Amino acid sequence: MRSLPSKVLLHLVLAVGALAMVVPFVWMVLSSLKSHADIASYPPKLLPTEWVWSNYREALAYAPFGTYFRNSLLIALGHTVINVILAAMAGYALARVPFRGRSVLFMGVLTMMMIPTYTKIVPQYLIAKGMPFFGGNDYLGRGGNGWLDSWWVLIVPGALTPFAIFLFRQFYLSLPVELEEAARIDGMGEFGIFARVMTPLVKPAVATVALITFENSWNNFLWPLLVTTRDDLRVIQVGLAVFQQAEKTEWAYLMAGSTLATVPMIVLFLLAQRYFVQGFATAGIK
Repeated sequence: MRSLPSKVLLHLVLAVGALAMVVPFVWMVLSSLKSHADIASYPPKLLPTEWVWSNYREALAYAPFGTYFRNSLLIALGHTVINVILAAMAGYALARVPFRGRSVLFMGVLTMMMIPTYTKIVPQYLIAKGMPFFGGNDYLGRGGNGWLDSWWVLIVPGALTPFAIFLFRQFYLSLPVELEEAARIDGMGEFGIFARVMTPLVKPAVATVALITFENSWNNFLWPLLVTTRDDLRVIQVGLAVFQQAEKTEWAYLMAGSTLATVPMIVLFLLAQRYFVQGFATAGIK
């Protein structure tokens, strides 16, 4: 049992940490409602002297944000669905299906988790550009652009992550072996055991992988910037760059667009936070 002073100190530290996390978002929302004069004023003002709600309407009219939002949503949903399905299958196989080389494959998954993301950008770009029979390429991947400026390059490279495979494997390992033995006695096949017996019991893993995948895909900036030049394929994070130009930055519109891009992720986290916390808490059981 913790003493009362230690509890008070713990809650005080947590409150300070929570405040430090919330302040930037509050500042962003308030700045999105300020006039240009308020944003340029010195010293900075926390509250706007005039609440300019039209900043959101003008920001949406400044660029085709409806298209950007649609693209980000489709890509994030595609990544989430593919990653959850394929990673669950791979994690189940590594955890419950005995086969030769399983430990080596799992070590390969752990190795891929240790490779920094940005070190893979150039190889992935070259692979996408040299994809045979796409974008005017021949069978050797020469003569065209491959997957560049297409939906393929936006969805396929980030569709499966080693962390999701690892997380699913840890959850499947924590389930009792008696469940699958009982299912086999009843005549159920391996895929039926995976889909109907085991996977419904790892909902926290599904929610955690779905949330992390959706968030990473929604916030992805560098990869869509490198592989697309068409405006109809731009995502919302790249679209926010239209407010930052060489001669000036439209801070009010940038803050309004950033708020619109951030709110969906906050709502999604609030809806799935119970499973998200439970997923990370359970990942290290075995």
